[in-house]
Amino acid sequence: MQSTEPTVKEIILEKEISGRDSDIFFSGLQRNLRLIEEQFGIVISARGNKIFIKGPEKEAKEAERLIEEIQEISSRGYNLKPEDIMFALLAIKRGEETSIKDLFLNHVPVSSKKRFIIPKTETQRQYIEAIRKYDIVFGIGPAGTGKTYLAMAMAINALMKKEVSRIVLARPAVEAGEKLGYLPGDIYEKVHPYLRPLYDALYEMMDFEKAMRLIEKGVIEIAPLAYMRGRTLNDAFIILDEAQNTTSEQMKMYLTRLGFNSKTVITGDITQVDLPAGKISGLIEAEKILSGIEGIKFIYFTKRDVVRHKLVQEIIRAYEIAEKRKKENPDR
Repeated sequence: MQSTEPTVKEIILEKEISGRDSDIFFSGLQRNLRLIEEQFGIVISARGNKIFIKGPEKEAKEAERLIEEIQEISSRGYNLKPEDIMFALLAIKRGEETSIKDLFLNHVPVSSKKRFIIPKTETQRQYIEAIRKYDIVFGIGPAGTGKTYLAMAMAINALMKKEVSRIVLARPAVEAGEKLGYLPGDIYEKVHPYLRPLYDALYEMMDFEKAMRLIEKGVIEIAPLAYMRGRTLNDAFIILDEAQNTTSEQMKMYLTRLGFNSKTVITGDITQVDLPAGKISGLIEAEKILSGIEGIKFIYFTKRDVVRHKLVQEIIRAYEIAEKRKKENPDR
């Protein structure tokens, strides 16, 4: 009896890389090729300036496309890290139309040792494009998806290009288990721990001494959300982080601070609200009220966009499953 199972056409592709690009491309390439092999279930070998790809036709051709994109990026003097390749491979495996070239060449220059920040997922790329195009952008999604990090990169880039004259970074100082009044120190010392993540992102992208000089001059301001009241922010790039912990009144107050030639990015995770019971999250309310206004853009991240350690995605998934079970069986 003849088998009805479809046969898999196995092919061997040969790619030749020559000239100056060859040295750049093959430098540190082995780890990237191993990642491509593992994800596509194929065999890749390099002999001289040629690469041979052996495996099922569909996977081999997909790997060929990816290698061509890596070659083009390398020819422009950029060096792809294994984690950059991994995020593209995971997206391709999920069936997403992803071009690592489009992601990588859509980089955001910042004044730091890293030179530029790149989006690692398609949603991150859309987020960067939205920030470039719109004056008010909401980035909503779980921790680790790069919402604040990329907004910070865009703010620094805008300051470098003199598109704005200052950066304002704000966060609501909401207690998560501790009361501010019982914490030691003056008001600055009380709220400083809440602003620490913003400082961390800033110092990662900008030389520490330069960042401190800009903070001292007031070019970069990092402050609790309460300090925004009564102000009009012109010619500024403003980021509101952890916006799920704003009240309805605070969110309205913040959004109406936006002045001429200013841009704001509001980030938050609507599943992690630390407000007292009975208080409505300003971010959740704003999502309902403002979603139809032209000129305001909402970008939604998912656990697929988590760009921290690979186990973070598994942790988020495990908690989602546990919370779903708890809702289905509240007595257990």
